Amino acid sequence: MDDIVKQALAKWPDVPNCYGWLALDARGHWRMRDERAQHLDLPGDKLTNAALVGFINRNYAADERGCWYFQNGPQRVYVQLAATPFIVRTDPADGWLLHTGAAMPAIETVALTDAGALILAGNRVVAQLDDRDFAQVLPRLHLHGAPVGDEALLAWLDDPSAPLTLADGERHMAIERVAADQLARRFGFVSIPRAQG
Repeated sequence: MDDIVKQALAKWPDVPNCYGWLALDARGHWRMRDERAQHLDLPGDKLTNAALVGFINRNYAADERGCWYFQNGPQRVYVQLAATPFIVRTDPADGWLLHTGAAMPAIETVALTDAGALILAGNRVVAQLDDRDFAQVLPRLHLHGAPVGDEALLAWLDDPSAPLTLADGERHMAIERVAADQLARRFGFVSIPRAQG
């Protein structure tokens, strides 16, 4: 957390929380959701200012409920998640990179949703793979020890009884199938935070 944020928290400890105004889309973009976007359930405008995006990334955290927020000075701005709390991308030099620019922690759990989204989890970080990177990761998915093809992967989504794995360096990690609508429950996060009554 930035020092300026810590100072603001100390100076104004009781600023009310903000809900609905900030979202993280499934490709790792922060989106500002004005009243119109909220009313019409639109994704909102993509934030492109590098300094603002960096500030949000550095001050992004979760509360005890599993709700993710951006600590904006003394105010918590809760984030509506289109997918998971983090979005992960592949990088030829650095491996798995989160949308915040940080490296993905060591992967402990791998899941594939019934909608075909790949989920990586480790050290309390839950990240969905940016769909634009799926083609690069597909050769690392193995069924019966061999790279899986599109048709075999679709068949596995219908019947996940065969062992599907993700090759990550020397490790081959088992992939579990998770229903997309159960993702938040399975990994302990809240997609749409609400004010506590």
